[in-house]
Amino acid sequence: MSHTKTVLITGANKGIGYAAARQLGASGYTVLLGARSEARGKEAAAKLVSEGYDARHIVLDVTDQGTIDAASKQIADEFGSLDVLVNNAGASFEAFASPSQLELSDLKATYETNFFGVFAVTKAFLPLLTEAPAGRIVNVSSGLGSLAFMSDTAAEYSNFNFLAYPSSKTAVNALTIMFAKEFKNTPLKINAADPGYTSTDLTGNQGHRSAEQAAKIITHLATLPEDGPTGGFFNENGPVLW
Repeated sequence: MSHTKTVLITGANKGIGYAAARQLGASGYTVLLGARSEARGKEAAAKLVSEGYDARHIVLDVTDQGTIDAASKQIADEFGSLDVLVNNAGASFEAFASPSQLELSDLKATYETNFFGVFAVTKAFLPLLTEAPAGRIVNVSSGLGSLAFMSDTAAEYSNFNFLAYPSSKTAVNALTIMFAKEFKNTPLKINAADPGYTSTDLTGNQGHRSAEQAAKIITHLATLPEDGPTGGFFNENGPVLW
């Protein structure tokens, strides 16, 4: 029997998530675009379909367990398994505030999406990922989540000194390591991706990289061969220091 390759991407209606959806669609995957807004999700999926890709919208808010559970059931009922999960949805509420000026509410809100959302979605979809022949999880992190990078005064953007978004990505990196260790003796591979400073709504369109460039490392990690790495942190040039 032929196997329909499926990928679920959270926050996929725009930016890096949408670019990754297009690239994986071009690689033959059925692309499930997770988006909070049904209207925006359907619009994004329809655009990909018009380009010849197999794309569908899934209502999914990573901060809403009800939508996570419903999405998991929907995919289980239709496909029976999931080949790739891309935890892409992200948020930042701090507006570059220094650590001492950060509001606790903004810190918590950032973690709700960037860390707790990744955990909740990963846990919900693990049963489907382990049913796939060679499941892959790609957690979209950031170079700002690298403690080595942020503590190196000579590093690019090391002068950035805000807390919520970078530390939430550091936490995502830790989650990546721990889940990868748990499943190291299985076909499932779990890695973190650093897409670079990308021009998206999240960065106020200030990044110097395009969403298409940024999505390439996600696509690479989503399609790793059997002998590919797990539990790593990578950009397009190779491993990134934790």
